[in-house]
Amino acid sequence: MFEWLPWLFLAALACFGMGWLVARVDIKQLLSESRALPQSYFKGLNFLMADQPDKAIEAFIEVTKQQPEAVELQFALGSLFRKRGEVDRAIRIHQSLSERADLPPEQRTAALLDLALDFQKAGLLEHAERILCDLAAKIAGSSKQQLQTLTLLLEIYVQERDWQKAIEVAGRMKVADGSSAQFGKEIANYYCESALQAHQKGDAEKAQEFLNAALAANEKCVRANLLKCEWLAADGNHRQAIAVWRKIEQQNPAYLGLVADQMLVSFESIGDAELGLKELSNLQKKHPALDLFNAIFHATLDSKGAIAAYELVKEDLRQNPTLVGLDRMLEAELLAAPEDRKADIKVLKDLVHTHSSRLAVYLCANCGFKARQFYWQCPACAGWETFPPRRTAEYDSAERHLAKLQTEGIT
Repeated sequence: MFEWLPWLFLAALACFGMGWLVARVDIKQLLSESRALPQSYFKGLNFLMADQPDKAIEAFIEVTKQQPEAVELQFALGSLFRKRGEVDRAIRIHQSLSERADLPPEQRTAALLDLALDFQKAGLLEHAERILCDLAAKIAGSSKQQLQTLTLLLEIYVQERDWQKAIEVAGRMKVADGSSAQFGKEIANYYCESALQAHQKGDAEKAQEFLNAALAANEKCVRANLLKCEWLAADGNHRQAIAVWRKIEQQNPAYLGLVADQMLVSFESIGDAELGLKELSNLQKKHPALDLFNAIFHATLDSKGAIAAYELVKEDLRQNPTLVGLDRMLEAELLAAPEDRKADIKVLKDLVHTHSSRLAVYLCANCGFKARQFYWQCPACAGWETFPPRRTAEYDSAERHLAKLQTEGIT
């Protein structure tokens, strides 16, 4: 056995020697390449590290003049121009790159994608769309570049509110990416937007077709059923509207608060306001929500008076203590209070209302944008269904309610 040891030692020594030689060759190659680079390149890097983009750009421009073949540097320079808002200079660089015959296909596709981004930032959407449609038709570049092409094209169609083209592109992305849940939700919202456009034009039949398509794309699309209810009620079909509203509880009951007032109107229209109030009260016990409770509170105030509304709020406040609930209780107490106490209660109510109104906002779960009204698409980040249907003032009480249900073994 020991007779092999000298040979093993020599083999290990040979491997070490070969590694040392390879390293020396790599170092020499690296040194020769770095010497070949102009000094302006290193100046540009130093300016970038020193957070001096203006001087960095000047240095990189000098490099590209000396070495026009430095493609990656031209890409970086074009991106710097676009980020600085100098879109015309970015367009010139990326257009020049895209027209070079010596570029490999992936780099040419990258240049065209950058050029489309330049046009998009400049507001020249038609130019960007033309480039992206051509790339999408040719299925150019790598799979990652193809997905980027479709993503940019989708952004443009959403920006232009061309929902039918957006649906087509999102469908292609769904197949390419394989993320059916995400794109199903977005496609359903595109169909809802198409339904709104058709409804505004007076084409009720087409609008219903789009809503059905939205539910086919995403069976949990609450928005489609909410629109159905709204239009049925507006046409006087209140019983049908109520039937569809009841389906929403199976989809996501939290959204019922958004249309609680409309539900009560429909129940009143069929002559059964008491049943409507009872149904909403049962929903509030199972799925407490601020908007839902506000509708119940005002309906109780109108039909049964201030004392009944006060007792209602007081009981709800015990179950779901919130500053907004206290505001409602003081509102009912103010109406029922004798004249000599109203001034004091009003001062307290105004103080509580000032603070509670700051909390009673919707919050985008994606970017944190706050809004007084509910949005299906966030105005800030453009995400779809990123606003939970609860206001920020009720998050704590909702968590307590869920914990209580779990303790009781209900969920």
